[in-house]
Amino acid sequence: MIKRDKIKILILAAGKGVRMKSDKPKALMEVADRSMIEHLLLSIEKSGIDDRPVVVVGYGKEKIMSALGPNYDYVIQKEQLGTGHAVSSAYEFLKNKAENILVLPSDHPFITSETLKELTQAHLDSGSTLTMTTTTLPDFKKWRAFFYTNFSRIIRNKNGEIVKDVQFKDASEEEKKITEVNPIYFCFEAKWLWKKIKTLKTDNAQKEYYLTDLVKIAIEDGIKIKSISIDPREALAANSKEELEMLEKIMIQSNP
Repeated sequence: MIKRDKIKILILAAGKGVRMKSDKPKALMEVADRSMIEHLLLSIEKSGIDDRPVVVVGYGKEKIMSALGPNYDYVIQKEQLGTGHAVSSAYEFLKNKAENILVLPSDHPFITSETLKELTQAHLDSGSTLTMTTTTLPDFKKWRAFFYTNFSRIIRNKNGEIVKDVQFKDASEEEKKITEVNPIYFCFEAKWLWKKIKTLKTDNAQKEYYLTDLVKIAIEDGIKIKSISIDPREALAANSKEELEMLEKIMIQSNP
């Protein structure tokens, strides 16, 4: 049984979602008559891990807060400078409130309560500084083509240990062929997270603070990263209306 004082959940929901071509915040875009963030919140509720998650809001913050209501805590990311910056926006609110922080994106509606519990339990049982999910695809064809440009690649050594996480835009042609990818479901030891989040830099193609750079920092610190593998469907997200339609079709197929 997971003790609730051990974990706080932080949901990243500040993005605009430019490719959605809508004034609605990305997190509120709907799949099967429910917003992506509401799908996530239902899984969190079923998991029993945290009965009051913290939501990072930015673009359209009033709409998100109004839609979700008073059962959550909100922190504001004043500028959209990447996932790492979004997490750092929650520091003042979350410091000293939990021993571990589970960070989840709001635009991944298919993650299950079982996976949330497995990730959290693996983190607590192993005593890891950083625990993450990965998913391995057979290829990048059909609906799996979504993963090709949208997800960073996981690089492992001959012992199967994670040694690198590289964003697609920063990856070499050989690295782009790797089919193990990162859906950015992370569980961090809180003290380490708040210390290291301040060291992130923007020396990348997007000029943003990448949360995934903490993988590199952990490796440089000599920290072994714990990982669990999940079904590719649980890693799916949407950055455009076309991808929303794809999620809708997959959800219908999964629930005949």
